[in-house]
Amino acid sequence: MAKINFGGVEENVVTREEFPLSKAQEVLKDETIAVIGYGVQGPGQALNQKDNGINVIVGQRKPSKSWDKAVADGFVPGETLFEIEEALERGTIICYLLSDAAQIALWPTVKKHLTPGKALYFSHGFGITYKDRTGIVPPADVDVILVAPKGSGTSLRRMFLEGRGLNSSYAIFQDATGKAEEKVISLGIAVGSGYLFPTTFQKEVYSDLTGERGTLMGAIQGIFAAQYEVLRSNGHSPSEAFNETVEELTQSLMPLVAENGMDWMYANCSTTAQRGALDWKDKFKDAVKPVFEDLYKSVATGEEAQRSIDSNSQSDYREKLEEELKEIHESEMWQAGREVRKLRPENG
Repeated sequence: MAKINFGGVEENVVTREEFPLSKAQEVLKDETIAVIGYGVQGPGQALNQKDNGINVIVGQRKPSKSWDKAVADGFVPGETLFEIEEALERGTIICYLLSDAAQIALWPTVKKHLTPGKALYFSHGFGITYKDRTGIVPPADVDVILVAPKGSGTSLRRMFLEGRGLNSSYAIFQDATGKAEEKVISLGIAVGSGYLFPTTFQKEVYSDLTGERGTLMGAIQGIFAAQYEVLRSNGHSPSEAFNETVEELTQSLMPLVAENGMDWMYANCSTTAQRGALDWKDKFKDAVKPVFEDLYKSVATGEEAQRSIDSNSQSDYREKLEEELKEIHESEMWQAGREVRKLRPENG
């Protein structure tokens, strides 16, 4: 592992230079990686492993849209694409990439195929961390490992095809074979990680649930909506409100922040913008930090997990979800966004 200094704090990370793909291929050469589920993370992880020369098969319900997608992506029924139980039987490393609710429902089937020496792989710590609520308790004679790419499966695949990597965390919950660490790092490299940093199943799910509800999606949508509504209520047009709220941030500023950091952005904007940003940043921090503290507490106590389990396991979950998503989709802000995107030069 390489020691990297992050703002004065040293961390151990694994880079592709010190753990090259050839080493991962050697570790995994006798393994059959069974990717169970072909929805959010499944396609990106399965295809990247396949392209990296790893023996990967996909387990998916048939018939289903996901089965058809796997076929379209080049997985061959009866050779590299199987119904779930057959894939579980064939796999020596089970990549359990279904949704959290689906993992709970399928667990009795998965567990009976976890024979001694196999490995159970997750990309989210939910099922294991909240095992008292999910019932996902692996047998003691299998490895239980995690690689969590810090982004969507779509981003993982796109960055892989661009020759880049999406950073991932990794964790070991159970090392039954004594080989869990080399397996998990090899899998992290095989799925296309940029670099890998260690965590625990608990820390992964705590940070992930906080992030999704916070700056990755929940807080961002709330902040976007608040600023957009204030601008509109003060007479600004939808185009002006959307451009100042979303378009300038996502198309101009965030790529620069990603490339150079927010400190660089502060140093390279107008003096008027600098003064205003410096004056207001702490007001926003003071306003939202208590919300984040409440959020983290809700995650740590299991309240968020239970809410997800209860709502996502209901028979009419999809219908209720569509209604909630429809409200965002049909909001004026995102209707304006669709029109603004059409006017981008690359769409002309």
